[in-house]
Amino acid sequence: MEYHYPKFTKEMKKTHTILIPNMAVTQFRLLKYALEHEGYKCEILGNCGSAVAQLGLKYVHNDTCYPALLVIGQFIDALNSGQYDLDHTALLITQTGGGCRASNYIHLLRKALVKAGYPQIPVASLNFSGLEKDSGFQMDLPLLRQAVACIFYGDMLCALRNQIAPYEDHPGDADRLVDTWIGRLGRALLAGKGYTAREMKHTFPLIAREFAVIPKTRVPKVKVGVVGEIYVKYSPLGNNDLQKFLESEGCEVNFPGLMGFCQYCIFNMGEDYVLYGGNGALKFGSDRLLDWLDGIERAMLKAISNAGFYAPGPFKELIEKPKGVISLGAKMGEGWLLTAEMIELVQGGYPNIVCAQPFGCLPNHIVGKGMVNKIRALYPAANITPIDYDPSATKVNQENRIKLMLAVAKERLDNKAGQPPLKPLTAEELAGTGAVSLEVAKKIVELRDQLGSFQSYDDLNELELPKDQMDKLRWNTTIQGIASDCNC
Repeated sequence: MEYHYPKFTKEMKKTHTILIPNMAVTQFRLLKYALEHEGYKCEILGNCGSAVAQLGLKYVHNDTCYPALLVIGQFIDALNSGQYDLDHTALLITQTGGGCRASNYIHLLRKALVKAGYPQIPVASLNFSGLEKDSGFQMDLPLLRQAVACIFYGDMLCALRNQIAPYEDHPGDADRLVDTWIGRLGRALLAGKGYTAREMKHTFPLIAREFAVIPKTRVPKVKVGVVGEIYVKYSPLGNNDLQKFLESEGCEVNFPGLMGFCQYCIFNMGEDYVLYGGNGALKFGSDRLLDWLDGIERAMLKAISNAGFYAPGPFKELIEKPKGVISLGAKMGEGWLLTAEMIELVQGGYPNIVCAQPFGCLPNHIVGKGMVNKIRALYPAANITPIDYDPSATKVNQENRIKLMLAVAKERLDNKAGQPPLKPLTAEELAGTGAVSLEVAKKIVELRDQLGSFQSYDDLNELELPKDQMDKLRWNTTIQGIASDCNC
């Protein structure tokens, strides 16, 4: 006999508190304000620990994707806590709508709720694919626009915070400023402001300038990028507080933004038409949406760069990076995006990479671990370690593997005596760091050849380079002849 699960109805919007699993912490904190502006009562869950995974294992088959185990375990742990009115509580879960098993989380969750004794708890779906059409929770245009703003703002706050925190003179300054801006942006969202493209473009430089004036002392540090399956990549619960561990080891950490994954999902809709034919209107619509997002993204990246911080290229440039390495038709899980992010990190001066993936996630083993040797062949400086996350994997073993990668990175950073001198970069290699264009790189190399070498960045003053380019050079290169170690 088929069980009829309770639906989240429109009436529940006023009566129920919606529990949301925490993934991308900063972005989800902002998303809570957007949902509240639309009339929903929400709470972002923060319960962690081994009990969460054990509850997931109790109610979900152990062959199921690790993120599903954690999300379902986190929900049931929260319901077991006694903190919520179980007759007026609902759960919200995201669905990508792709071939990944994540699209089936909602069905696994509903079955687990029945097993755990909570058959009355409705589950709502947050998705952009038209799934759960009969749900009272719908991603309408106003909420969609606010969600886009939350992701852009969250990505920017994370990028700035991560480039300041390892160097700040007063520990905690960057985190306090993140909290301040989440409060400001949250109040704006609750007032129905701050989420239009025009307002975002006005706000981005204000955020960047405040982070730029935080007192800091730049010293050489190991730069580490993190890529992987979307949940394990961002969630402290999923990756055993990976960012905190890396920072405790003295690293600067770079997480590519969540908006890149959203753009990847939209791009794939149009790419299906290119590869297989079908609905041309869908291709046209996805292209126009990407154009709109591209305008906002470039404004954000420009604000970050103008304030003296490293900014990656926009999504439309990211699309070009995996060509010749992996097909754009590889789009199960994180697909070609994961490979492209690794390439961009290496080019941007973050050659030390942790590829975080659930143990049983076949797509990401292919587009992540499977691409490592190819990337190393193209970029010899790439220092990549894949890390599997699973209920049976111990934190000690995961951290020991990461420490081995960091040992190589620190050895390169120290550039110990006895190593052969670094070969000066060619113009093409200098442009490949992402610091300057090829045209500017050729001017720098020409000047270097005239002078014989560079003693300091002041030697570049006669080129009259813009401040943002000089800042990128300082971040992504060393001055010894503009050498190839790239401060990595």
